[in-house]
Amino acid sequence: MRIGVDATCWQNNRGYGRHARALLSALTRLDTENRYTFFLDAPEGTEALPPRAEARFVRAVAPATVAASANGHRSLGDMWQMSRALSDPDLDLLLFPTIYSYVPVFGRARKIVMIHDVIAETYPQLTLPHPLQRLFWRAKVALGRRQADAIVTVSEYSRQGIARRFKLAPERVFVVGEANDPVFRRLPGARLTPRLAALGIHIDRRSIIYVGGFSPHKNLEALVAAFAGLATRPAFSDIRLIMVGEYEKEVFHSYFSVIKRQVEEQGIADRVIFTGFLPDEELVALLNCATALALPSLIEGFGLPAVEAAACGCPVIATKASPLPGLLGDGGIYIDPHNPVELEEALVRVLGSESLQRSMREAGLAAAGRLTWDAAAQQMMALIQKLRPVKK
Repeated sequence: MRIGVDATCWQNNRGYGRHARALLSALTRLDTENRYTFFLDAPEGTEALPPRAEARFVRAVAPATVAASANGHRSLGDMWQMSRALSDPDLDLLLFPTIYSYVPVFGRARKIVMIHDVIAETYPQLTLPHPLQRLFWRAKVALGRRQADAIVTVSEYSRQGIARRFKLAPERVFVVGEANDPVFRRLPGARLTPRLAALGIHIDRRSIIYVGGFSPHKNLEALVAAFAGLATRPAFSDIRLIMVGEYEKEVFHSYFSVIKRQVEEQGIADRVIFTGFLPDEELVALLNCATALALPSLIEGFGLPAVEAAACGCPVIATKASPLPGLLGDGGIYIDPHNPVELEEALVRVLGSESLQRSMREAGLAAAGRLTWDAAAQQMMALIQKLRPVKK
């Protein structure tokens, strides 16, 4: 089969881009039976495209990773150009790795559309603050669902949420899992990089790490409040909160300014470090040296930062509103994101017990080791085979 892939999210540094790069690289490496054509709208980062994938560039005024932002939308012209390209009659199947960059198509090809979660539907005001944005989003997701021959998501938790939210038959929604990149691993004798040390991070101080965006649904006000409570206790005088994530060039809805102001008003600015975006090599070093990672989101479709942390031997404190309890088991402590007391109590438990840290580290390493991108690619290959057109 000739398979066309909407690869316009390839250059995105955030979760969608990381997911697409990892899944598509494994898929094109393992699937030697089918031919893959990646449709892109920007040349940056294409040197890392899988060697077996053909690249086809579609001219755009603004690439999807920029245009489809919290404060904008793709132009009709750009969407039309991509739609025309993806409607190539020679294609047998189309794969959209995320509904985020979906465009309607008119070719004969069967279609797989990935919907990672229902965060925007569950908390629309927190993810799409303007009514017009919410209208465009609902229209795009509705059309994507209607055109899809199969809808794919990243966890059983998200599968149930999608079926419930959109009133779909569960058998229409398939799970293709995720995993950490192999670069996320335990480092013997881990040390901070010079850049991390220059930010004021010290290996001999306990640290709570957050990794991700600064969107309101990430529930970071609760994390800052819980940390501020701990910071007043003599037993935790050394702890630091290190918040990793892009905040200057973020295209998704961000309330970084709210979090920054809260930190200053709580009088803990000298104990909270905002690193900005970190490349994987530095993030791995940081996670290896951290005491715990906190992911208190109101909802997560998968929670990849927590799996990456577990793969580095970092204990995890994460939201129950996610698949993480089933994925990481005893590698994490799971909290009700609407109950700030649970978050602070979990932080106290982990920070205050080296034996608990050791047991969580061992359980998390084992759990993360069971997740692989090859397994996810095999799941996608099975679905592709199921959708293979019947030859007449």
